[in-house]
Formats: sequence, C-alpha cells, structure tokens
Amino acid sequence: MIRFLILKMRGKNREVIDMIHVLFVCLGNICRSPMAEAVFSDMVKKNGLNGQINIDSAGIGAWHAGNPPHEGTKEILKKKGISASGITARQVRESDLTDFDYVIAMDAENIGHLRSMAGYKKAAPRIARLLDYVPESDLADVPDPYYTGNFSEVYALVESGCRHFLETIKKDHHL
Repeated sequence: MIRFLILKMRGKNREVIDMIHVLFVCLGNICRSPMAEAVFSDMVKKNGLNGQINIDSAGIGAWHAGNPPHEGTKEILKKKGISASGITARQVRESDLTDFDYVIAMDAENIGHLRSMAGYKKAAPRIARLLDYVPESDLADVPDPYYTGNFSEVYALVESGCRHFLETIKKDHHL
C-alpha cells in the first residue's frame, strides 16, 4: 500500500499530514471486523476526517474471503443507519503489518496470531485489542457473534471501542 500525504489548509498555512491507516481484524472477517470497519468509517466521516484515515478489515483465516459481511452484521448496521457497502472479507497479509499504522484485533486469539506474524519486525504497527481503548470496559475481548448470535451486544462493544479509539487517534495525531 502506498502511503499518502495530504495537504491540510488552515488559513494561509499549509500543513502536511501523513494518512493514518487502520486495519480491524477478527477470525473470519464477516462479523466483528467488518462491523468495526463500517462503524469506524461512519464515525470518521461524521468527524470530517475521511480524507485523513484509511480503514480496512481482514480475518485471520481465509474461509470467507470474497464474501460480504454476515447477515447479522448487515442487519444491525442497517438498523443503526450505517452502510456496509463494498466490504468484502479477506485474509490478513504479512504486508498489512507494515502497511497499517494500527492493527486492531477483536480478541486475544487474534492478537496472538498477529504478533506471531509480526515477529520482531521494526516496522510493526500498533497491535491492540479494540476494547483496550475503552477504559470502563469489563471485557477484554469482543465476543464472536458467529457463535453467540448476539449481534446487538457486539455492536454496543464495537461502537464504544471505535468511539474511544477515534478519540485516541485524534489526540495522538492532533486531528
């Protein structure tokens, strides 16, 4: 992935901003990570940052590669007025670990796989769980609704995680 530089206009001054790349990861890339991609994209757009943050999602496994999000994910997103248009499942690539600034996993198992893939690469991104960004969360992992069927609970966790994560990015990158 080619890194982009954006010129941001502030009065008469021009400031160069490096595009921020975010990848959300879950097991199969049809439930949690595409939900996070859609929710985060919606938040980024509503905050006027869509030209400054690039967002994608991927799965640890390739079982669902090329498929749209799970019906449960599409249904809850539609209820919330959030589009999942254009999102298709893909597997995490080793190059993602250098192309993305943030790789945000949904659970500890995903983190383990990502850290194993990253090894000791100097350019490895910030790998974290989504709920690491939620200070008041009693949970560390976003449960997989593919197995639980509870897409409403997962949406609430993803929404909270994405909201806190966006605040962190805005603070860290002075956006």
